Amino acid sequence: MQPSPSSHPLQRLSTLHPWMDRYLEFLVVEKGLAENSIASYSLDLEAFARFLRQEKMDLKKVTAQTGLLYLMYLRGVGLQSRSLARHLSTLRGLFAYCIQEGWLAQNPLEKLDNPKLPRNLPDVLSQKEIRTLLAQPDLRDKLGFRDRTMLELLYASGLRVSELTALRVLDLDLQAGLLRVFGKGRKERLVPIHHAAQEMLQVYLQTWRPAFLPVQDALFLNRSGKAMTRQGIWKMIKVRVSKAGIRKPISPHTLRHSFATHLLEGGADLRTVQILLGHADISATEIYTHVQASRLKSTHERHHPRGQDTT
Repeated sequence: MQPSPSSHPLQRLSTLHPWMDRYLEFLVVEKGLAENSIASYSLDLEAFARFLRQEKMDLKKVTAQTGLLYLMYLRGVGLQSRSLARHLSTLRGLFAYCIQEGWLAQNPLEKLDNPKLPRNLPDVLSQKEIRTLLAQPDLRDKLGFRDRTMLELLYASGLRVSELTALRVLDLDLQAGLLRVFGKGRKERLVPIHHAAQEMLQVYLQTWRPAFLPVQDALFLNRSGKAMTRQGIWKMIKVRVSKAGIRKPISPHTLRHSFATHLLEGGADLRTVQILLGHADISATEIYTHVQASRLKSTHERHHPRGQDTT
C-alpha cells in the first residue's frame, strides 16, 4: 500500500516525496528524535529530493549508481567527507524504512561505500587552560557565578551543550552527585559529577538562580528568567575563552572533548568514556583512541626493562 501525502513536522510537504514525509513522521513519533535532529534529516532529504527532480528521477527507481552520482554532486558543491557520510546515512535510513513499510524490496544504497572520514581529534584545552578558563568568571555577580557553574558542569560531565540547556532542577541529585540527562533520541543516562561541580551547583541553586526571577524550571536561566539557549551558551563560552586569553580554535564541543581526553589521560578506559558521553556506538568514541595509545606507549617506556636501557 502506497503512503498518502501527510504533513510532517517541518511542513516541507511541497518539496518532499510522500515517503520522505512519512519517514520524518516516523522519526518524530516512533524514534522521538529532537527537533534539531529532525531539522537536519529534513534538510538532507530536501537536498536529495531536489537532486532527483533535477535528474528527472523517481525515488522508487533509485539505484546504487544514483547514490554514487549524488555523492559526486555533493562533493562538487563543496561538501566534505563527514557531510557526505551524514547524507548517505540519512538516505540509508530512509530506504530501510521504505523496506520496513513494504514499499521497496531492497536498499539500493546498502553496498555503497562510505566516504573515508578524517580521524583527527578536535582541539581540546589543556588542563592548565581549563583552570584558567574556570577562573575567569567573576563569582561576585549572578551572571559570573552562573557562567562558572555552567563551565564547571560541562567539564565535569562531558555534556553536549544541547543537553545542558535541557537540564531541569529536578534532574539533579546533588546528594548522590548524579545528573539525569536526556541525550540524542531522548535516551536517558545518569552522569556522575565531582564535588567541585556539586558545590557550585548547590550555591547556584540556593543563592544565585533565584536572582534571575525564574519563569521556567530550566536549571540555567538568562536575564529574563527563561532557559538558556544553545546559542546563548555558545556565545558565553566564546566570550569567556577570549577573556581568559586562550587563542585555540574552539567549538561548542570543546569542553566535551577536553572532558573525554583528560579522562583517558588519567587512566579511564574507552568503554567508560563511551557510557559517560552517551555514545550509542563505541565507534563514535574511537576518535579518542590515540590518547589511549599515547598513554600506553608512555607507560610501556617507563616500566618495560628495556625502556630505560640506553646501552
